[in-house]
Amino acid sequence: MALARTYSLITRQALELLGKQIRLARKQRRMTEADLAQRVGIARSTLQLVEKGDPKVEIGTVFEAAVLVGVSLFTAEGAASSLAPELGRLDASLQLLPKKIRHPAREVKDDF
Repeated sequence: MALARTYSLITRQALELLGKQIRLARKQRRMTEADLAQRVGIARSTLQLVEKGDPKVEIGTVFEAAVLVGVSLFTAEGAASSLAPELGRLDASLQLLPKKIRHPAREVKDDF
């Protein structure tokens, strides 16, 4: 029997917030659920899950719906629409860190 996946309160709230932002932006653009679902390439029922903040929906699907209705992701309103500068900064930081993280090898205690 598989255990049910649980999510932290902040994760659930963030998903609900993004879902409501998508719903609000869709309605402000006078788009129906069917219109947005078709543009995203998903079923209307999946869009309803997106707008409810269901954590089981693929993150790419949620982001695509957000972008199509104009919800900003990781940028302030009116900021440049490209995330390339931030990606470049993170790539530079990642280059300074080790490629792999390994736990130290356990010391073998063979003195019986």
